[in-house]
Amino acid sequence: MSGYYKALLAKSKKNGGSTLIEHTKQVVYAIETISLKLNLNSSIARKGAVLHDVGKAHPSFQKKLVNDEIDLVEQKLELPLRHEISSLLFLPLFPQSEWNYLIEMIIGHHKSIKSLTQSTCGRGIIDLVEGYGEESVFERHFEKWSDWSLESASIIEHFGYSTRILTIDETRYAFDYVFEYCENTSLGWSEWRGLLNAADHFASALMENSEERAKKIFISPNLDYFFTEKRKNELYHLSILDVEDMRPHSLVTAPTGSGKTDLLIKRCKSRIFYTLPFQASINAMYKRINEACPNDDVRLLHASSRLILSNNEVHEEKALQSLTGASIKILTPFQIASVVLGTKGFEANALDLKGNDVILDEIHSYSNTSMALVYEIIKTLLYLQCRIHVGTATMPSSLRNLIYDLLGGENNVYKVELDEKQLKTYNRHIIHKIENDDTAFEMVDKGICQNEKVLVVVNRINRAQAIFEKLEILYPTIPKMLLHSRYKRSDRAILEEKIKSEFDEKENPCIVVATQVVEVSLDISFDRMITDAAPLDSLIQRFGRVNRKRNMNTLGQLKEIHVIKPSENKNDSKPYDYEIVKNSFIELPNGSVLEEKEIQRMIDRVYPKIDIASIKSHSILDEHGIRIPKLCDYPKSILLETLDIDSACCVVENDQALYAKAKSDERPKYEIPISIRTTFNKNFKTTGRLTCGAWPFVIPNEYYNAGKGMLLKEIENFL
Repeated sequence: MSGYYKALLAKSKKNGGSTLIEHTKQVVYAIETISLKLNLNSSIARKGAVLHDVGKAHPSFQKKLVNDEIDLVEQKLELPLRHEISSLLFLPLFPQSEWNYLIEMIIGHHKSIKSLTQSTCGRGIIDLVEGYGEESVFERHFEKWSDWSLESASIIEHFGYSTRILTIDETRYAFDYVFEYCENTSLGWSEWRGLLNAADHFASALMENSEERAKKIFISPNLDYFFTEKRKNELYHLSILDVEDMRPHSLVTAPTGSGKTDLLIKRCKSRIFYTLPFQASINAMYKRINEACPNDDVRLLHASSRLILSNNEVHEEKALQSLTGASIKILTPFQIASVVLGTKGFEANALDLKGNDVILDEIHSYSNTSMALVYEIIKTLLYLQCRIHVGTATMPSSLRNLIYDLLGGENNVYKVELDEKQLKTYNRHIIHKIENDDTAFEMVDKGICQNEKVLVVVNRINRAQAIFEKLEILYPTIPKMLLHSRYKRSDRAILEEKIKSEFDEKENPCIVVATQVVEVSLDISFDRMITDAAPLDSLIQRFGRVNRKRNMNTLGQLKEIHVIKPSENKNDSKPYDYEIVKNSFIELPNGSVLEEKEIQRMIDRVYPKIDIASIKSHSILDEHGIRIPKLCDYPKSILLETLDIDSACCVVENDQALYAKAKSDERPKYEIPISIRTTFNKNFKTTGRLTCGAWPFVIPNEYYNAGKGMLLKEIENFL
C-alpha cells in the first residue's frame, strides 16, 4: 500500500482541511466515549466511525475537496456522488450480523435516505436509485475501485481491522443489501444514526481538541451549590421546600423572586436542559448557572450562542455549544423543536435528551402557536423518558391543568403553589393607569426628580427608538440606554452587560428604554416603570423588573408603575391581540396595590380558555410513536418559519468584507438577527446578500446605529 491514504482529505481547505485519517481518529474517540456513556455497543459503534467516511477516498470526492470551487454545470450534469454509499461498499469486511447497525450509522449521516417533501430534490440513496436507476448508482460509487479502494482499506487497517481485496460481486451484494434495507426500513428513529451524527459533529467542530473535550461530556452536574444553607431563606419560600418528592415531574407556580429557579434545578437528577423563551433571559441564566457550577460543562445555545460576555469583553464561543453531552445546556424550547418536527439532526438531539431532566421555565411567555409547539415538545420529552419540570409566574389555570394532566397528574407531578398568606408578602407595586404618552413623560420626569432609576417598556422597536430620541433631548445629562433585539450580536452582548453593571447598580437617576426583551429573567431592579399596555401575563413579568430585590429592608415597600391606556386603533396593539390587551388593562387596579393573591384570578378572567392551535400535522410523533421512516428527516420546518423566530440576519455595508473574511466563529458578532418575515416587507432595504456564513442580507450603513440598533422604522418589529 502506498501510504497516500495519509494525505487524503476529509474536509476542504475552507472548512479546515483536516485529513481523512485525523478526522476518523477524532470521530472514533468521540463515538467510543459517547456510546459507553449511553450504553450502546461500543465495538459496533467504533466500526461505524472507522467506516463512515472511507468513501471520501473516491477520486471524484477528493477532486472536489482539493479544488474547493466546483464547476456547477459539470456537477449538475453528472450523477451525484454520495460518499456514504461508497463507504458502505466495504461492509463485507465486517460480520453481516452487524451490517444493519453500520448502515443506520452511515447511510444517512449527511442526507435523509429519501426526500419527504415534493419540493426538495433529495440526494439520498432511494432518491438516486429512483432518479438514475440502481445499476447506474452502483457503478458511479464503485467507479475506479482499483484506484482508491486500497487506500480506504489502509485507513480501516490503521484502526486494527483486517482487510482484503473485495470483488465486484461482494461490493454489489453490499450495495443491494443497503438499498433493500433502506427501502424496507420501518417507522421510527435511529439511535445509531444519532450516535454517529453526534460523534461526527463533535469531531468536526472541535478537531484536535475533541479527545480532551470528550472526557468531560455526558457527566451529571454537581448541584451542591443550590443545596447549601446560604441558599435557604424564609423570605424566598421555595428555597426551604423539601425537593425529595419521588414523583418524576414538577409543576411550580410562584411569583418572581420566590426561589423558583433553585427549586427547579434541585429537582433534577441527571444532566439538565434548562429552557427559557427569550435571548436576554438565556444569557442571564447562563452566567448565573455557570458561576454556580464552575467545574461543570455548562453551555449556552440560542441564535446568539457564540457571543457571551465575560470581564466586559466579548468572546466567541466555539461550536461546542450545539453538541451533545453538556452537563447543563441552557437554550430555548425552539432549539429542541427539531425532535418534534423531525428536521435534520433530530436523532442526535433525541439521543442527547433521552432520560434526562428538562426545565421549561417561564412557560407562559408564548403565543398560541408557540405554546402548541411547547405542548408537543412535552409530549415528545415524555416519549423520550425525560423528567420534566415546569416553572411559571403567571399561567392560566386552563393551561396549567392541561399540562398537569399531560404529565400524569397527581401520581407523577410534584405540584408547588404558594398560599395567600405567603403571596401577600410579594405585594410590591402600586399600579396607575394613565391616558397617553404626555402623562407618561410626566411620570418619567417625576422619577428623575426623585432620584429614581426609571424603566420605560414599550411593545415595538420603532416606538422604543422614537421615545429614546425624545428622552435624549429632554435629559441630555442623565445616563440612559436603549435595549431591544435588533442590534449586532456583539453590541447586544455589551448592552446586556451594561444594563446590569452600570444601570442596575446606580444610586443616581438613570433611564432605560426597552422592549419586552427585559421581561424574563434579566435580574435587574428599577424604582419606577412606565409601560405600554400588553397582555396581563407579559405585564406581570415587566412589573418584576421594579422593586425586585427582596430582603428585610425592602419587604413591604411599594413602587409605582404606570400603564398607558391602549389606543382605540387596534393596529397599535400589535404584535398582541387587541382584545387581550384591552381586557388586561381593564383588570389592572388603578391607584392601588397589585395584590399577588389576585393575579391568578385576573389571569383566568383574561384567558378563560387557552386555544392551543393544533400542530399535529407538523409533529412526527403520534399516539403510535414516530410516524416517519427511520433514517429520514425534513430539510426544514414551515412551522418554525411561521413563528417569526429570528431565523435570518443582516450585516451593515461596512462589515460585509470583514464578515466574508472572518472565521465561522467570529462572524456572529457582525450579525443583526431578524425574522425571515421582516425580509418580505416592502420597506426592508438591502444592497444584496452574502453567500457565506448565515447568508446575511446587507443593509445600508445609515440603517444602523450602535446605540439605537437597526433603524428601519417602517418595519414594526416588536422584540
